[in-house]
This record gives sequence, structure tokens and C-alpha cells, in this order.
Amino acid sequence: MESMEKLGGEDRGERPSVGQVALASFIGTTVEWYDYFLYGTAAAVVFAPLFFPGSEPLIGTLLAFATFGVGFAARPLGGIFFGHFGDRIGRKAMLVTTLLLMGIATFAIGLLPTYGQVGVLAPILLVFLRLVQGFSLGGEWGGAVLMATEYSPRGRRGFYGSWPQMGAFSGLLIGTGVFALFSRLPEEQFLAWGWRIPFLLSIVLVAVGLFVRLKIAESPAFDRVKASGTESRMPIVDVFRDHPKSVFLAMGARMAENGVFYILAVFSIAYVTETVGLDKSVALNAVMIAAAVGFFMTAAFGALSDKVGRRPVYMGGAAFSALFAFPLFWMLDSGSTTMIYLGVVIGIIGHAAMYGPQASFFSELFGARVRYSGASIGYQLASVLAGGLSPFIAVALLAWAGSFWPVALYMVGLCLLTLLTVYVATETYQSDDGPEAEQPREATVSGVASASE
Repeated sequence: MESMEKLGGEDRGERPSVGQVALASFIGTTVEWYDYFLYGTAAAVVFAPLFFPGSEPLIGTLLAFATFGVGFAARPLGGIFFGHFGDRIGRKAMLVTTLLLMGIATFAIGLLPTYGQVGVLAPILLVFLRLVQGFSLGGEWGGAVLMATEYSPRGRRGFYGSWPQMGAFSGLLIGTGVFALFSRLPEEQFLAWGWRIPFLLSIVLVAVGLFVRLKIAESPAFDRVKASGTESRMPIVDVFRDHPKSVFLAMGARMAENGVFYILAVFSIAYVTETVGLDKSVALNAVMIAAAVGFFMTAAFGALSDKVGRRPVYMGGAAFSALFAFPLFWMLDSGSTTMIYLGVVIGIIGHAAMYGPQASFFSELFGARVRYSGASIGYQLASVLAGGLSPFIAVALLAWAGSFWPVALYMVGLCLLTLLTVYVATETYQSDDGPEAEQPREATVSGVASASE
């Protein structure tokens, strides 16, 4: 860990601007999410016949989505591990480590033998590498958003905190676009080698991300903690002892955002392809268009939350997503390419209203000493319950009912849970919690005074 401490503590002489830090967070997060979303697209399109042959199409897709969900199980572990060292050593060292780990795992997926080549060992290796991806991403998000928000002045944390969130959409857009490009190959060539190229290309993006991240100095908020000698010895213990309500607030707020997103970005591809019966290019194009729209809307909603508060923007997104659940599937079932594109795009706007202010909202729930651990744990625990399970649950509900209605009700339930959670949370957007603040404050549930860290 000595080398990691050196990495986390270098380059403190000249501070970069908040724009430079936000851009570095955006680029690094784009690479991480490219790798992670690539797996989801492959699970919806190609993993079933290659790693789970001999099954009915719907069952093969169900098994492929089960391996997709396995990655989410490792994310809380990554959040705990990297959060611990991020609060003790620094944000920067963890971001470099997670990027390397994700890149190696994704590149290795592109080299995997299939079931037809090595039998049951193929899905076992696939699951292992997905676990490594999840472990890496579990530590990535917390560090990226903290670098952006801890450099930001009060009144701009929502906007700059949305930059690493935008990286998720650009990663989705690039990953889906590259996969869609190679899916145009003849089916035999695509299944033989074409699907591997997007995974192998990850190594180039990782090199770019590392180059950018290594040039950014450590977070000023962590530097103040380090200089005062007040680092938490056991951040995970301190989080659950001092900030348990904040952890559960983050989890509840995350449920609708994460669950709805993966139904839009992953399940919809399988639904349009296998249930509606259209070519996979229609679904992939719909997701790409939605990702492009979501990219800009995330920044817009993040900036809006600086003006009117995190809660009204977040709750508006959850309410909209609940109301749009059934219309979404009516539009997908229409079989019209235009309606399918429009449905996924409208759905992603509701998600962006939650995703835009999320980074600043979650970081403001915790003080600087344990912020990496606290924000990561709340975020990643909900990822297991919402995003990791939502495609699997949606496919299972579809198989059970033979119709979309239970899937839509599932989406509504997630949104109602998030609405209730954010409603009881205290507003945080005016808290003294940025580079200008020595001691950030913890936001607690409504009616409970904020306690200084």
C-alpha cells in the first residue's frame, strides 16, 4: 500500500481547476462504464447461445442476465474495500486502481473460450470476470463523484457532480455503438469473433483514462482531513455507527434510478428482440439515441438541482418514471421503430432527473472523513437490489405472465420506494460542503438536525 499512498498524495503543489477535475472524472468514468455496459449488451444479444447453448431462447437469456446480475453482487464489496482505502489513503490512488482492474477483466472477457470449446468452464470463467468487473466498479463511482464534488464550490456541486454521471451515458453510447457496429457482421462471423472486438478495444480506452487520471491532484477535502490527522481508522465502522440513516437514504433513493435504467438499457433490448420480434439493431439504436439524450439531460438536471434543490428534481424524476411505466411498454409493443425510439428516450429523461443530482446529493449525506465509504456503500448496496436484479426479475415476470404488465408494476413499485425515501430526506444543496468548507456536514432524515463531522 506504500506505493498507493505515494500515488494518492502526489501533485499537490498546483491545484487543477474544477473543470479539469470534472473532465478527468468524466473520461475515467466513461471508460469504466463502457466496460461494464458492454457486458449487459452482450448478455442481451450474444451470451445465451455462446455460453448457455441448448436452452430455450427465453431461458438462455434468463441465464445470461443472471451472470449480468452477479457483477452487482461484487459491487458492495468493492465499495467497502476501495472506500476504506479511499478514506485512508486518498481518492486518486483508488481511481487509478479500479480503472486498471476493470480494463484487465474486460479485455480478458474478449479472449474467453465458449461453451462449445471448453464446456462448463466457459460460463464459470465468464462469471469470475464479471465479479472482477463488479468489484472494480464498486470502488470507481464513489471516488469519481467525490473528486468532482469535493473540488466544486457551493452552488455548483450539482452541475460538476453530474459530469461523472454523464460518463455513464457516454460509456453506454460508445459500448452499444461499437457492439451495434460489429453486430452487422454475418451472424456466423459475429458469433465466431465479432462480439469479442468491443471487449478487446477496452484496453485502448483504459490507457487514455489512466493518462488523464494520473495528472489530477488529490481532492482538497481529503487533503484537509489528512493534514489534520483525523482520518478514520475504520471508515466502514464509523459509517454505520455515525451515519446509518444516510446509508439507507442513499439506498432508497437509488432503487428507482438504478432499476428503471437497467430495464430501459438492458431488458428493453431483449424485449424488443425476442418478444416484439424486431431485429436487434432496432433496440440497440433506441438505447444509443436515449444515451445521447440522457448525456445532456443529466447535466441539465444536475445544474437545476443547484437552483431548486436536490429533492424536487429527484422526486420529479421518480414520479415521472412511475407514470411512464405502462406507456413505455405500449410504445415498445407497437412494433413501430419510431415509437420504440421515442419510448426509450422519454423513459431515459425520467431517469436523468434522478441521476443528474444523485452524485452531489449522496456526497452531501456524509462528512469528508467517511464520505468515500458512505456514499459507495449506500450506492452499491442498492445496485445489487435494483439494477443487478431488475433485468433478471423483468425476464422472469415476463415468462410468468406472458405479458409486460407485471414488469411495469415492478417499475412503479421501485419508483414509489424512491419517492418515499427522498421525501423524508433533508435538503442538502445549500450545505457548506465543498472545497471552501473545513468540516462538511451530514444530511439526515427530515426533522433531525445536521451534525457536523
